[in-house]
Amino acid sequence: MPDLYSTSPTTIVMYSTVWCPDCQRAKKFLDKEKVTYINVDIDKDEKGRAFVMEMNNGARVVPTIIFPDGEKLTEPSTQELRAKLA
Repeated sequence: MPDLYSTSPTTIVMYSTVWCPDCQRAKKFLDKEKVTYINVDIDKDEKGRAFVMEMNNGARVVPTIIFPDGEKLTEPSTQELRAKLA
C-alpha cells in the first residue's frame, strides 16, 4: 500500500507490537466490530517504527492508529475507539 506511512491513509492503519496489551485490546475491539484496518508490527517494520516516532515527537507509543480523515489516536481506550467509529 503506497500510503501505509501516511497521515491520511486510505484505510485505518494501526502501528502496534505483539507484546503490547493495549494493542491486543484495540485489535480485538476492531475485529469484533468488523472494522477494516491494516496492522503494522513496528518490531518487524523499521519504517513503521520510524513513522510512529515521527508522529509521536520521538516516542515509541503503541498502538498509534491513523484514520483516513487524518486523525491520530495513541493508546486509545475502547471508549475512544468506539466514539471515533460512531
